[in-house]
Amino acid sequence: MESLYHQTNKHIQEVQSLMGNLERTERQSVHLLENELQARIDQIFNHLERLEILASKEPPNRRQNAKLRVDQLKYDVQHLRTALQNFQHRRYTREAQEREREELMSRTFTTNDADTSIPIDDTLQLNSNLHNAHQGMDDLLGSGSNILNGLRDQRSTLKGTHKKMLDLANMLGLSNTVMRLIERRATQDKLIMVGGMLLTCVVMFLVVRYLA
Repeated sequence: MESLYHQTNKHIQEVQSLMGNLERTERQSVHLLENELQARIDQIFNHLERLEILASKEPPNRRQNAKLRVDQLKYDVQHLRTALQNFQHRRYTREAQEREREELMSRTFTTNDADTSIPIDDTLQLNSNLHNAHQGMDDLLGSGSNILNGLRDQRSTLKGTHKKMLDLANMLGLSNTVMRLIERRATQDKLIMVGGMLLTCVVMFLVVRYLA
């Protein structure tokens, strides 16, 4: 696991270094750098999946620390992916605006030209797709948060149920003890009554025998 962890961390640092070259790369070749970064990020996520499996197989005393290290790498690469998406969004918007400006400047309008609209359907579609993608990520994060809250509530409920069961078991144990004491006392009272009756009979017999 250590070897794969250090290798993945190295790849993240390389992606961070390449991210700094995006703004300085020429327009004609910037999409090549974007594709390379996306491929590297996808490879890092594949490594993270393997690291999560390896972390779950660590000894109990090291498992929590291993998961925390993997989570930190996942956070870093997710941050890089978001930064790349934001850069692509800005580039697409900037290029669309430049195309619209060039079309507007190069277009010749006449008094009889009824069609004076600017085709912006592609830009609107792109913005709509990006908005839907961000909305999907927000919904996914919201669902994950709701699931975690539900698990916490279930854990609290199970703890309460476990405590009630222990209390009930203790109460039943106390009730059984009380019942045994009552039965023992009833047996003792029965023996005392029988003994008293026998003693009374003996006394009556002696009185009749010697005093009559």
